[in-house]
Amino acid sequence: MSYPKEIIAEANAITSRRRHEAEEIQKARHAEIAEKLPDVLKYEAQLAQTGIAVVKSLTMGENAKKYIKELSELNLRIQSLIKKELESAGYPSDYLETPYTCKACSDTGFKDGVACYCRKKLLSELNVARLEKCSPAKYCRFSDFDVNLYDDEGGDGYSPRQRMSDVLEYCKCYADDFGESSCSLYMYGATGLGKTHLSLAIANEAARKGFNVLYYSAQNLFSALEKEKFTSGAGTTEADVEDCDLLIIDDLGSEYSTRFTVSALYNIINTRLNLSKPSIISTNLSITELEKTYDQRIASRIIGNYQYLLFEGRDIRQIKSNVEE
Repeated sequence: MSYPKEIIAEANAITSRRRHEAEEIQKARHAEIAEKLPDVLKYEAQLAQTGIAVVKSLTMGENAKKYIKELSELNLRIQSLIKKELESAGYPSDYLETPYTCKACSDTGFKDGVACYCRKKLLSELNVARLEKCSPAKYCRFSDFDVNLYDDEGGDGYSPRQRMSDVLEYCKCYADDFGESSCSLYMYGATGLGKTHLSLAIANEAARKGFNVLYYSAQNLFSALEKEKFTSGAGTTEADVEDCDLLIIDDLGSEYSTRFTVSALYNIINTRLNLSKPSIISTNLSITELEKTYDQRIASRIIGNYQYLLFEGRDIRQIKSNVEE
């Protein structure tokens, strides 16, 4: 599990900016208090002297412990005097403290040599925001997936509602347990049955856990790969789709199929399987139709290594539209 370099760089920049802004505020406040309450400066000078005295006391041998205790008590008394001075002038008692966003790490992002909670939270938020920029992920949550929109009657006794309830539960468990060794998923079925919704609901959960998730529509993915190969000659799409923790290819089969797209798809699937990296493919194509559209090598690898999830029912987008009208 690793965040993309750009996410780490952005988190570092935000943390550095927070720390700089907090320290600038502290400087301005200190200058203000120095002008209005000069006695505070005297107390601060005394605090500095107690700090120097503590350092010197370390060479005093057996008497050091007792002396340090006395200096600590003096230090606390001086701090109390500063707070009283501030409060008497109408300032908060902590007005001269640097207003870091995270007091635990002083906006460094690390505490005791490990990543602070604030850094982990920031990285997760940036990771999710990155996913939302390239997909409708913000609108795709498990809680928003309404199985009641699916028909409750089926000719074989297994209704679309039952099937989609099972698919929903499987996807929830998959997201809860998601890790680098998770299996790949092949979501297939007619248009408008929630394949994109559930794949992105999984993506949301994975991104919040810190996994590097990439989402592409099939058309955009192959267009980017083709452009980088034959036009610009530069780009990172191929490396990105191979290296990410979870790759989502949405609406496979909607793109214009060429020898290049077949070769590119095979390379992506084969490389990620060899690296044991999970992918989610959503498509209208059954396995048989997939083999006809691409080739047997691709179908074989999906058949042998992907978990199939069949989506059934009527077009949910149309049903929602009729309900809203």
